[in-house]
Amino acid sequence: MTDPNAPSSIAPGDPRLARLSLNQKTTNRWGVAEAVDGCVRAGIPAIGIWREPLHDIGVERAVKLVRDAGLRVSSLCRGGFLTAIDPAARRRALDDNRRAIDEAAALGAPCLVLVVGGLPEGSRDLAGARARVADAVAELAPYAAASGVRLALEPLHPMYCADRAVLSTLAQALDLAEAFPVEQVGVVVDTFHVWWDPAVWEQIRRAGSRIASFQVCDFNLPIPADALLARGMMGDGVIEFRPFREAVDAAGYTGDIEVEIFNADVWAQDPDQVLATMKQRYVDLVL
Repeated sequence: MTDPNAPSSIAPGDPRLARLSLNQKTTNRWGVAEAVDGCVRAGIPAIGIWREPLHDIGVERAVKLVRDAGLRVSSLCRGGFLTAIDPAARRRALDDNRRAIDEAAALGAPCLVLVVGGLPEGSRDLAGARARVADAVAELAPYAAASGVRLALEPLHPMYCADRAVLSTLAQALDLAEAFPVEQVGVVVDTFHVWWDPAVWEQIRRAGSRIASFQVCDFNLPIPADALLARGMMGDGVIEFRPFREAVDAAGYTGDIEVEIFNADVWAQDPDQVLATMKQRYVDLVL
């Protein structure tokens, strides 16, 4: 395993970083401006932006910051949460997703990542929740296509099925996505969420050009009390990354590779050091 304390030897401009993207959650205490500056210092050419910090500074300013820095926006996170039963709540969710599509288009993001939502409070109707997701995607897909943004369905690890995503496998996400043109709806391959699935290699091959985003981070043990924070720096957990990178490459994916980490210890570190470690682990373990 890579020495977690070893300094990074990956200099800005290193061609091995050409596809690397910092998902903003990895440096959670940085706003958009700080994350953009951090990417420039580290020589990371792309950034995945989250909507909450985007709203803190406004879309127009964020667009200027990214463009002036010469960065690509690899994705906008996140839309989704489409399982509401109440008609008014459903309308609010659809309206918010249309705003997210507009934001992604303004940023030049190729995709809007969708975390589709869990069971509504008090509901045990999993099939109904999944059907409502499909209906909502059908309503949003033409709007996204007209904006030049692809909806990217992200299956989440099954432990999040009840509260965050009723899509738990890549196969489920593809079953839904394949009802739409490939340029309208794709899928996210996130190592944290799919590493455990014995069918994942077959489903990555099946996904092919449906792969809209590839995200990497590790699956750490023990799982913390807040399971959302179990995502770790590559090399700190149980996932073998190179086979995933090789599989998505073989499927035809040529886009950015985002590092997206939710982890209290990582968030507490100096963000510049996090980026240095991230670059080294990416080169050593993903490439």
